[in-house]
Amino acid sequence: MRKFIVSFALLVVAALVFTQIATAKEKTATVAIGAPAPEFTLQDQSGKTVNLADYKGKIVVLEWFNDACPFVVKHYSTGHMNALASKYTGQGVVWLAINTTKNTDNAHNLKVAGDWKIDRPILNDSTGTVGKAYGAKNTPHMFIINKDQTIAYKGAIDSKASTDASDIDGATNYVAQALDELLADKPVSQPETKPYGCGVKYAD
Repeated sequence: MRKFIVSFALLVVAALVFTQIATAKEKTATVAIGAPAPEFTLQDQSGKTVNLADYKGKIVVLEWFNDACPFVVKHYSTGHMNALASKYTGQGVVWLAINTTKNTDNAHNLKVAGDWKIDRPILNDSTGTVGKAYGAKNTPHMFIINKDQTIAYKGAIDSKASTDASDIDGATNYVAQALDELLADKPVSQPETKPYGCGVKYAD
């Protein structure tokens, strides 16, 4: 009887360990360069439904967003992120911010959009489903989807991983670099970089 109890306990421990490993893998799963971009349907700050599939034939930027993250604040307080998005949406690029932060909702994103003068969608992914599908780790974690809806770039927004606004000047902006190449029908010369910023605040 004692052997049975010990064996059963070991099985329970093994099951718990396996579950933790599986969960960790789910949270750190990511998409490869050239792989199909995971489909999604989310609501923006006004409650409008946004489907990735609707943008086939267009270049799409996904910007993982959290207004409480100082790395994100750095790019918005200077006007840099809005200016960058405006430059490329003016050339036909679709730019979508995705807020995967737990306990946020459309009303929160609507207020931030007004306060920060964001005139593009902030999508509500507070369940974390889309963030996990893409393997989003940081805010801002950037992804660029090509016209055929494959992943063309993923990683950092630029080469200076700091919260100091003055570091924007002189940094290599990887997103701008990749977009310029794609818009010129050239391959992305640096399709993957290491993302930096705050960790995405998943619901679980």
